[in-house]
Amino acid sequence: MTPTIIESIECFITRPDRHNLITVRVTTNKGITGHGCATFQQRPLAVKTMVDEYLVPLLMGRDANNIEDLWQMMNVNAYWRNGPVTNNAISGVDMALWDIKAQLANMPLYQLWGGKARDAIAAYTHASGETLDELYTSVDNALEKGYRHIRCQLGFYGGTPKELNAPENSTSGAYYSQQEYMANTVEMFRALREKYGHRFEILHDVHERLFPQQAIQLVKQLEPYMPYFLEDVLPPAQTGWLEQLRQQSAVPLALGELFNNPAEWHELIVNRRIDFIRCHVSQIGGITPALKLAALCQAFGVRLAWHGPGDMTPIGVAVNTHLNIHLHNAAIQEFIPRSTLTDAVFPGAPEIKNGYIYPPQASGIGVSFDQALAEKHPVVYRPHEWTQSRLPDGTIHTP
Repeated sequence: MTPTIIESIECFITRPDRHNLITVRVTTNKGITGHGCATFQQRPLAVKTMVDEYLVPLLMGRDANNIEDLWQMMNVNAYWRNGPVTNNAISGVDMALWDIKAQLANMPLYQLWGGKARDAIAAYTHASGETLDELYTSVDNALEKGYRHIRCQLGFYGGTPKELNAPENSTSGAYYSQQEYMANTVEMFRALREKYGHRFEILHDVHERLFPQQAIQLVKQLEPYMPYFLEDVLPPAQTGWLEQLRQQSAVPLALGELFNNPAEWHELIVNRRIDFIRCHVSQIGGITPALKLAALCQAFGVRLAWHGPGDMTPIGVAVNTHLNIHLHNAAIQEFIPRSTLTDAVFPGAPEIKNGYIYPPQASGIGVSFDQALAEKHPVVYRPHEWTQSRLPDGTIHTP
C-alpha cells in the first residue's frame, strides 16, 4: 500500500443527551477521514487533553496504514501504561485508523477482518422498576419489541432500601442495604420465573455491591432460576474469590467492564473463572486490543458480551457490532436506546430489530459525525452521585 499520511487529529466533546460523548477524527492525505469513540464521560476533558497535547504531536505525519505499530507506540510512549484516560484517548485514534483502512478497502469493517460469523447479534436491553409491577411493565415493553434477553433490576444498583437504619447526620451519598438487596433480588428472580417461565433469558447486574461471601451466597440462591449471566458479582480487586465461587455454583458469570489491561483478565480467562468477558472496548484501548482479547477468550471457551452503556458514542456501538458480527465467540450485546438528537449528531448508527442488531452496510465503521450540531451541545460536568454508593453506616462502597 502507498502511505496514508495522517494530516490532522481532532478531539470533540458533545453532550446531545445526558452523557458527555468524546469523538476523535483522523484526516489523511488521501481525503479519507476516520472517526473513533474515546468516551470517558466522568473525565472527558482529561481525555481531550491527552489527545490534543500528547497524541497529536506523536502521530502527525505518520502512516495511518500501520495500525499495529501506531497502537504499540501510543501505548508505551508515556512509559507508564493503561488507565481509562490514556486508553480511551488511544482508542479514539485506533478506531479512526481502522475506519480509514476499511474505507480504503471499500468494505464494512467486519469484512476487512474476514467477514461474518453470524447474520446478526442478539441484543439485551434493561428492564427495571421500584416494584415488581413496575418491573413487569418494563419487561412487557421489551418483549413487545422483540427482546428475548432482558437485564432485570429492582430499583437502582443495589436496590432502593425501604428501611435504612443509618446514623445521625449521615454523609450524603447513594445509600443501599446489602441484605435487603440480596433478599429482593432472589424474590425478583422467583417472581419473574413464576410469571414468565422461560419466555426470555434473565440477566442481572450485581454491580459490585456485595462483599465476596455475600456474592457467593447470592449466586448460590439464584442458581435454581437459571440466569443467563450475573454481571460484576465482584469488583476487579476481589476476583481472587472467583475460584471459591465457581466451586459452589454453576451460574454463568460476566465480568470486565472496569478492566483496563491484560493483567486484569488473563488469569480469569486462562483459568476459566468467568463465562463472559464484558470489557468496554474504548476502555481497553480500542479495536486492536479487543481483537486480541477475543482470540484469547475463544481459546479458553469464554464468550464475548461487550459493555454497551448509554455513555458511549454510536461510533462505539457500531464498533461493537462489527466485532460481534465477525467474532465467532460473540454471544450477546447490551443495547441502550438513543435519543433522536444523539442519532442526529452521529448519523448511521446501528439499529435494533426484533431483538437483533444487524451488520452495518457502509464502508468503514459506518457512522458519521455532525461537528456543527455537536458543537451546539458542549460538555457539562456532573458529579455522578451514583458513584458515591454507601452502606447504611456511611462507608463508601464500590459503585
